[in-house]
Amino acid sequence: MTQKGYIVYSIVTGLLEEAALAAVVLWLLPLLGVNIPIWGLILLMAAYGVKEGITYRIGIRALQRKPVASPEAMVGCCGKATTPLAPDGYVQVQGELWRALSTGPNVDEGDEIVIVEVKRLTLIVAPVPNNNYIEDVGSQ
Repeated sequence: MTQKGYIVYSIVTGLLEEAALAAVVLWLLPLLGVNIPIWGLILLMAAYGVKEGITYRIGIRALQRKPVASPEAMVGCCGKATTPLAPDGYVQVQGELWRALSTGPNVDEGDEIVIVEVKRLTLIVAPVPNNNYIEDVGSQ
């Protein structure tokens, strides 16, 4: 949905929901013997309007967020081992913790690694030769 379409959708649905709230308070509740004064209805509608405004802001931010790349796009990225990989453990890549499996020799905690393959949600990693840390491909 485009941003313009989301704005129109939010306004129309908000107005319909406010009308339904007014109908319930003015017609349905009095039939059941519950009478809410007009100032109470105004407070309810104002509170509902605030809630709609907050959810609109959250929704528009979600629409504007860049799509997350697939895990396969991480091949070639570098990170650090957060646990020893002998041969499996955990690594941190681009600020996220991933389960990893080492293809080469055991990797100690804190060693730099490079992703060579992704299988399901497990990263297949290799130690970075000569311990020169290479910047993450995703941060360039």
